[in-house]
Amino acid sequence: MYSCIADIWKKVDTSFGSPQKNRLIQWRKEGSIVRVEKPLRLNRARALGYKAKQGYIIVRARVRKGGMRKERPRGGRKPSKMGVNKITPAKSIQRIAEERTAKKYPNLEVLNSYWVGEDGKYQYYEVILVDPAHPMIKNDPKINWICNRKHKGRVFRGLTSAGKKGRGLRNKGKGAEKVRPSIRAHSSRGK
Repeated sequence: MYSCIADIWKKVDTSFGSPQKNRLIQWRKEGSIVRVEKPLRLNRARALGYKAKQGYIIVRARVRKGGMRKERPRGGRKPSKMGVNKITPAKSIQRIAEERTAKKYPNLEVLNSYWVGEDGKYQYYEVILVDPAHPMIKNDPKINWICNRKHKGRVFRGLTSAGKKGRGLRNKGKGAEKVRPSIRAHSSRGK
C-alpha cells in the first residue's frame, strides 16, 4: 500500500479539477498554520517517525516562495548594487515552516516534516509534532528520547532532518571537514 502512495506522490497531478488542485485552492483560503486530523502522505509520515497514537500531532504550514522580497533602496545606486533580487535566506523554506510551527505550539517538539504541495505563491509542508509531556510518549521506548531536556527547541538548533541538510551534515569525509561539529565551532577552533 505504501509503495502505491509513494508512486502517486512522485508525479503529482495538478490538472484542473484534480484532488490536489482543489486542495491547494482550499488551503490558500485557510490560515498559514493549520492542525490537521491525519497525514496526507501516510508513507512519508511513517518513514519520518509518525505513529497514529496519542501524543503525535500533524500540522500543515504554509510559507511564501521565492527570495527575501527586499525593499528597493531610496538612495541612488546602480541597479546591480541595489540588493533587491536574488537575495535568499540561509535557511530552506522547509526549515522556516518547521520553526514557525514550533513557535505556534511551544509545548510540542518538531520531529520532522515533508512537502505536500505548492502553488504559484506558497509552499505547503506537513510538520510532525510530538508532545514530550504525554504519558504515551514517555512510555514508548522508540520515541521517549525526545522527552530528554537536551532535545528542547531542537528545531531552532537545526537538529531536524531539514536542519541537518541545511547545515551540510549529509556529507561526510573529504570536503566536509569544516561542517562538524558546527561551522561556528570550527571557525573558533584555531583560536
